Formats: sequence, structure tokens, C-alpha cells
Amino acid sequence: MTSPPDLADLFPPLGLVVRAGDLTLRPLADADLPEYAALIRRPIFEDEDSPHVFPWYRAEPETRVRESLRFQWRLRSGIGPEDWTLPLGVWAGERLIGCQDVSALRFAERRTVSSGSWLTLDAHGNGYGKLMRQAMLVLAFDHLGALRAESSAVLGNARSFGVSRACGYVDNGTTISALPGSHEEEQRFLVTPERFRRPDVPVAVEGLTPALREMLGA
Repeated sequence: MTSPPDLADLFPPLGLVVRAGDLTLRPLADADLPEYAALIRRPIFEDEDSPHVFPWYRAEPETRVRESLRFQWRLRSGIGPEDWTLPLGVWAGERLIGCQDVSALRFAERRTVSSGSWLTLDAHGNGYGKLMRQAMLVLAFDHLGALRAESSAVLGNARSFGVSRACGYVDNGTTISALPGSHEEEQRFLVTPERFRRPDVPVAVEGLTPALREMLGA
């Protein structure tokens, strides 16, 4: 009897892996979800009453977990050339420490990505926030052919602002948060390949197959 195909053969995003230093970024598979659920029960923010706190994080832990799992499955089912988000889990060695998302609308036409990220509180202060953003930008610029990358953070979020500027982003106006449950004002940021401040370690990308490129409009 033959072995069943690897799920990445059937759903190409699950074969994508980005490595930078001791960090590994890859889309969360179902086998990762128990570890992911345990992670999002843990503290992410030093001040949980701050306006920087994600609206989804304010829910009770069990509700937060249930809705986060639904969110992961919804993102997978929605990946297509017109609109996609790759929710990349971030591992330091063997330990899941956070997530780095990269998204696009009509990527083949716009060549623009946007991103969001978070780290569990005990992983702060190690340079991981900067390196995982840089790894995502190498994927976007060097391997997908993006010409712009955008990000935003609530006004006053100095840590997030610092990561963006360390990666070469410049200010790009303000906006009101589009996150459900939030109406905070956000600073927008923009970086292009020419302005991008690259990481000090090599970044390797695996699994960016022709089938996955087709799914992403790349």
C-alpha cells in the first residue's frame, strides 16, 4: 500500500519555510495548533490595558484560543491570487514564540504586501521582532517580487515603531485601525527594496513552488 501524499503536496502554502539565524518562519499546520493555542494563552503585552493591545487579545483565554483557531483556518481557505494572507509561525530553535503575517490584495497588479506580527512577552528583547520582519521582507522582495511593503501600529507603540524603522520603513501618513473592535489612530509605514535594511544573517527560502506562486499571484 502506498503512503498518502504529504499535505504540502496538496496545499502548497504548508511547504513554505523561511530560515534566518535561529529563527524559522512557516505557515502553521494543524499539528502546530496545540502549541499555538498554548502560546496565545500566555502574556504578549507588558500593559494589558494599553491601547496597543490587539482587540482579539482582550477576550478571555478560552475564547481567544477558539477564535484564533477559526482565524487560522479561515486564512488558509481564503488564499488566492486576488487576496491572501500567509500566517507564519515563528520558531526560535524548537520553541514557537509568535507569528509574522504577510498579506496582499491583487498582488500580481499591485506588487504590495502588508504585515502584522506579535511575540510572546518572554521572547521580547532578543532582536527577534526585527529579524522576523526582515526575513518576511526578504521573502516578499527577493522571492515574490514585491515592490512595496506596508505596515502600521497604534500611535505611541514605540517598540513596533522601532522595529519598522530599524528595517528601513519610513512614515507614510496615519489611518484609523481597521481591526475589528478598534478605532485607534495608527501610524502607517512604507519600505521599498532600495530602502530595506537587510539582516546580518543569511535568509533561506524553501518550498516556494510554481503552484504556490500561482496561488499568490507571483
